[in-house]
Amino acid sequence: MERWPKADVRELPGVPSYSSMTLLPRMNSYALVIPVINENGRLTKQLEALKRVKRDVDIIIADGGSTDNSTNPEQLAVYGVTAILTKIGPGKLSAQLRMAIDYCMETGYHGIITMDGNGKDGVEGIVSILSALQGGFDFVQGSRFIQGGQAINTPLERLLAIKLIHSPITSIAARFKYTDSTNGFRGHSKRLLTSTEINPLRDIFDTYELLAYLPIRAARTGYNISEVPVTREYPVGQPTPTKIHGVRAHSHMVKILLKASFGRYNPRGKKPSTSVT
Repeated sequence: MERWPKADVRELPGVPSYSSMTLLPRMNSYALVIPVINENGRLTKQLEALKRVKRDVDIIIADGGSTDNSTNPEQLAVYGVTAILTKIGPGKLSAQLRMAIDYCMETGYHGIITMDGNGKDGVEGIVSILSALQGGFDFVQGSRFIQGGQAINTPLERLLAIKLIHSPITSIAARFKYTDSTNGFRGHSKRLLTSTEINPLRDIFDTYELLAYLPIRAARTGYNISEVPVTREYPVGQPTPTKIHGVRAHSHMVKILLKASFGRYNPRGKKPSTSVT
């Protein structure tokens, strides 16, 4: 007899087909979603770090189709992972996030914190983001560049792109000052994720669109926004852990940002408000 139950497969419009496997009972009101694909030892190190902090969140792994055995249920259960979601349908990061949003809202979580699965994010930031969500904020952006945050070993080209291109453009479009707009360490309330003004469960979000869209749209539609300090550390003497490589990939990111800035991903018939509360 197998230890783990057969994974449930879910299919519905706006969400990539995916399977879900529950490893442990739900214990908390908020979920920590970790999108991964072939993170190997980096994910294990991150889960080890999570065991050492009081986090008050359930861990949900959103797997894009790993083939390196890093999402083995036996291993993940040891680290306290609540559920594994495995994308069956097409798409990259935004598709992984859509399946996680669908699962977490369907399961009844009050909100979602997202963090990368490659070990760059300091797990202590979960406490600050969760506190902001519980305090009534709808979108919480983790920032390594505000007081209390730390940017450690950030590659120069990445630092310049964030400070000179991505964050300024995002801030202008959102009418809210963001200092670290490419950082995927974020918090999202249920109110935000289930809003028809936001509507994240759409097939248009396939690669990295949700990363650019959510901070802009959340601010422009008047949701409560906050930045909190977090740490992001890049390894020394090793390749940069990222799925975005080369000129073409970076050009694609800029194109997505400009589309989000001009409202190309906004739900049809929904115009942004002119002020932020």
